[in-house]
Amino acid sequence: MTPSHSAKPSGTPSIEELILRLEEITRKIENPETGLESSIGLYEEGLTIAGSCKKRLQDARKKIEVINPELAKTLTDTPRTKDLFDSEP
Repeated sequence: MTPSHSAKPSGTPSIEELILRLEEITRKIENPETGLESSIGLYEEGLTIAGSCKKRLQDARKKIEVINPELAKTLTDTPRTKDLFDSEP
């Protein structure tokens, strides 16, 4: 099978890599040795990453809806995913 033309651009981290970074940021913020200024910077970075993840997930869902509308109907919305997909980026 040939690679998809819609593959992520080189140099762009995967959503899995972004989630790992969010987990790392969370651990650092929760560490009592992390100073206030560092925590604020990490929090801002986390917000940016979370926004990027949200956009990618919304885009992926739109692709699924186009490719297979019947499958898209079966995707369950939890309160978290409903907010994620229904709100504007």
